Amino acid sequence: MIRKFIYPFLLPNGLLCAVALFALAQKNLPVELLPFLRVFPFAVVIIGPLLGWRFNRTRLIYAIALMLLVELSMVYFPVETTAQLVFQSAALLLPLNLLLVSWFRERGMLNLRGAFWLTVLLAELLTCGGLIHYRPTLIQFWLNYPLFDLPQLQALPLAQPLLLANGLVLLLFAVRSLRNLAAFEASFFWAQLMILAGFSGLGSQPLRLYLASAGLILIMGILETSHSLAYRDELTGLPGRRALNEALAKLGSRYTLAMLDIDHFKKFNDTHGHDVGDQVLKMVAGKLAAVSGGGKVFRYGGEEFSVILPRRQIEDALPYLERLRQAVEDSRFVPRGKDRPKKKPKRRTTGGKKRENALKVTISIGAAERDAQLNTAAAVIKAADQALYRAKKAGRNQVCG
Repeated sequence: MIRKFIYPFLLPNGLLCAVALFALAQKNLPVELLPFLRVFPFAVVIIGPLLGWRFNRTRLIYAIALMLLVELSMVYFPVETTAQLVFQSAALLLPLNLLLVSWFRERGMLNLRGAFWLTVLLAELLTCGGLIHYRPTLIQFWLNYPLFDLPQLQALPLAQPLLLANGLVLLLFAVRSLRNLAAFEASFFWAQLMILAGFSGLGSQPLRLYLASAGLILIMGILETSHSLAYRDELTGLPGRRALNEALAKLGSRYTLAMLDIDHFKKFNDTHGHDVGDQVLKMVAGKLAAVSGGGKVFRYGGEEFSVILPRRQIEDALPYLERLRQAVEDSRFVPRGKDRPKKKPKRRTTGGKKRENALKVTISIGAAERDAQLNTAAAVIKAADQALYRAKKAGRNQVCG
């Protein structure tokens, strides 16, 4: 569970956010970085929308556009008193709009939802521009309205309404990221943290660098998500075949590879439907993911999985593979019915109906060791496949080496 949480949530965006906050908190940055910092915001504005278009991530395009709009607004209103109102308005509206954008589904830019949001954004700009120009005292009053009459809150870097809005948005991003552990979803939390730091004046650098850093975090979220889709199986959550090939290329000269196949899997699909077949795949994947002995599990394709046991001879690896086979056999799989409640009931029923609906799932395993004869990954895979065939021919639900 810790590994499942750390990788999508903290890495790489959490680490990138920490590095950016530390760098921007420095009063005097190295002179060598100054040319980079001048082009950094422009690079984010150009690269972000291009990647958003290429990977069909309109949310990234909208988010970068919001941050660019804030920067342009700060440039357009150079007068000190007006600029302060623009700054405070942006500190309130940018997080709220970013939250709204993050909830969009990826359906392209030319749709009713995008048109509705652009209409709302235009209404926000016209309203804020009109109030700043004609009623600056009124908008200043509400942006700085003391929600809580506590002396300790007077020293906060942001006015209470602005801090409350940013804090609530940050909290909502955190809750959603923990419920949906995907890199791009988590990147919105870290981007909002960078935005909050920029508006709070926690560092010595201009706001544009904080906004550009937030944009970079969102870009990294896109890249990390794309990497996960390429190397991880979406259904089971296990690393896929491409990840297996790369892992085999990095191994030394001694390891054992096992090929695993769900017995009579076609029968599950034909009898109970493909939905139940997917449930079987996820159940088996969950059992295989608990492999011991330093092994790592991959989904090879279809109903077939692979296990690598580094630095182990086949005699040492067979007991670990037998435990996997036994763990799958001991489990009783009950298909999820359409009438299954959304929430887990407080009392667990153990009636006879559940036992009657239970299906027995077993796996067959074939293993091969890399040695002087099997000196390539392809040869080891082929030998493991042949061992798997022998296990199935011998009656299934067994391990052959």
